[in-house]
Amino acid sequence: MATPIEFSLSEHLATIEVVRDQLQPDIAEVAGQLSAVLKSGGKLLVCGNGGSAADAQHFAAELVGRFEKERNGLPAIALTTDSSSLTAIGNDYGFERVFSRQVEALASAADALIGISTSGQSGNVLLAMKSAKDRGCKVIGITGRDGGCIAEVADLSINVPVQRTARIQEAHLTILHILCELIEIEVIAKGV
Repeated sequence: MATPIEFSLSEHLATIEVVRDQLQPDIAEVAGQLSAVLKSGGKLLVCGNGGSAADAQHFAAELVGRFEKERNGLPAIALTTDSSSLTAIGNDYGFERVFSRQVEALASAADALIGISTSGQSGNVLLAMKSAKDRGCKVIGITGRDGGCIAEVADLSINVPVQRTARIQEAHLTILHILCELIEIEVIAKGV
């Protein structure tokens, strides 16, 4: 019988195998779209809740700073980081609007919004995606389980089709790192 550690590690490896075996085309397509947005002068807006908020911040930081290669900073904003905006919007409009209101203020048609949700059902992420679509933005979903309503609204989606939140989050971080790597390769090649 497997120990809890062995079980978790085996489950993690099985999830990463799903990413390798099923999601490479989706990852490549999303990386291409995000690179195109950046090369055309647009910016990336990223949002999510809880662990997905941390992933949004991590992804934006890798682009603004650097992932592995020396290059110019890339415009990426995590909509999860401004505590004054989050609390003011949450107080005045409700938690459902904490991201969509920021999209209204910050997004243009040249931009892309990445919504991260392990369940695919986060209401505030969904509203942000709808708001971004209304502004002509490219809308990307990074989800888990069956992708939920977020995958349905997204122009492009990367869905990790497993049930356990921890495994989905681990796969999301791997996917985000791969996206950073692919974006860096593309923007360095094009001199952005």
